[in-house]
Amino acid sequence: MSDNTKCVLGLDIGTTSTIGILIALPDRVLAKASRPVTLSSPNVGWAEENPEDWWENVTDIIPELLEQSGVQAESIKAIGITGMLPALVLLDQNDAIIRPSIQQSDGRCGAQVSEIAAEIDEAEFTQTAGNGINQQLIAAKLRWLEQNEPENFNRIATVFGSYDFINWKLTGNKAIEQNWALEAGFVDLATNELSDALIALGHLSRDCIPDKIRSEEILGHVTQSAMQATGLCVGTPVVGGAADHIASGYAAGVTQPGDMLLKFGGSVDVLIATEKASPDPRMFLDYHLIPGLFMPNGCMASGGSSLNWFAEKFAGCEAKAARDAGKTLHQHLDVIAATTPAGADGVQVIPYFLGEKTPIHDTDARGIISGLSLNHDVRHVWRAMLEGYAYALRHHVEVFEEMGHPANRVLASDGGSNSLFWMQICADVLQQPVQLLVGHPGSCLAAAWVAAMGTGLSDDWSGIDRFVTYGELLQPARENAELYDHGYRLFRETYIAQRAARALAT
Repeated sequence: MSDNTKCVLGLDIGTTSTIGILIALPDRVLAKASRPVTLSSPNVGWAEENPEDWWENVTDIIPELLEQSGVQAESIKAIGITGMLPALVLLDQNDAIIRPSIQQSDGRCGAQVSEIAAEIDEAEFTQTAGNGINQQLIAAKLRWLEQNEPENFNRIATVFGSYDFINWKLTGNKAIEQNWALEAGFVDLATNELSDALIALGHLSRDCIPDKIRSEEILGHVTQSAMQATGLCVGTPVVGGAADHIASGYAAGVTQPGDMLLKFGGSVDVLIATEKASPDPRMFLDYHLIPGLFMPNGCMASGGSSLNWFAEKFAGCEAKAARDAGKTLHQHLDVIAATTPAGADGVQVIPYFLGEKTPIHDTDARGIISGLSLNHDVRHVWRAMLEGYAYALRHHVEVFEEMGHPANRVLASDGGSNSLFWMQICADVLQQPVQLLVGHPGSCLAAAWVAAMGTGLSDDWSGIDRFVTYGELLQPARENAELYDHGYRLFRETYIAQRAARALAT
């Protein structure tokens, strides 16, 4: 490799794994590596991780990337980090970790959310902070700590997020990246600055919250101690970083207003690029990585996780047939479900098996399988599961339209997008073409490109497009439009009836 090669390192501090990528500008992936992360749930609804595990993974991954690529550390000219948000990491006055991180999916603070909602006007809060009063708010998590772990709450000297923590370990500098700050509920949209009044909702001193930094802004440089731990060069610049779902959307090509990404992982994310904020409590709001744009988004509580659950618990009868056909169980279920008609012969699934986040924000919602008869089997239920998630996506698209954000182009990425059967169902339910991607490296690529932009190694936000190619464009089957319109109406009516029944029961 030439001594003039300019390389950029991207790291993704994910919920289930830490991933690293090393790219050579302008358009080559040199190496990727990952390490698993342990998610613990010591009580019902809790989700925690040990931040030191993230750092240990980083110190393992970087030398592996250097070895894989044959690149010398001196060739790495910039570093960017992405991660889940808003995970909560707490340090004491000696910079020791106080307790395991409280993850963004943690559901322990429902009472504190209600407490905040009773104190302030939600509509006013949403217009000010850009997001509604929900369990994403760091103030609600902090109040939970205050009420349940006062000894830990009283030790808090620093509050920040997952990738903010790794940035600090690399540079010695503390900051909170702009989207962590926004989803945490700490930013006044009118000024794009941290708000003392919003931070005060968490009952902590303002001094505990580091300054906010833009994603592409240089935070600091690799320190001597970080060099010894990772093999990086002292002085390598590190930028503010990025929220993982926003980074994934950007890397997938969501760069123009109206571009929408359907991201099929353990949960399902829906993101759209816009020129205006339009705060709405039904959705989350983030800044786009491209300055001047926003990326409103939704996140379902489940997705692939529920499909895995169904396959494991209820579809074991098909395991031998899948093996005999040389397919995974999921692939086999797609094949046999394709022999059933659109609409699954009247079977419908409401996939709120873990409650639901956007757009209903109902932690007490539950999954429903309706329309079953003795002529149905696993094929019908599998198809109804896939259709149920497509209906939930349509609900998100409908809300975005009500917010003034119609989708002009729909892209699909991540594991679930490998199911052409499922993606065709989505195209049919949405009645919009769905563009599949090939070779999407994920959030870590966007983190690397943001670092390239922030350090002047590139001046082209669209340059990231060189790393991703488009696959098949799935056109909607017009003959299924009326059937799926009816199915969607039934989907919404069934949930509303369930919610009303719960209200009466209480």
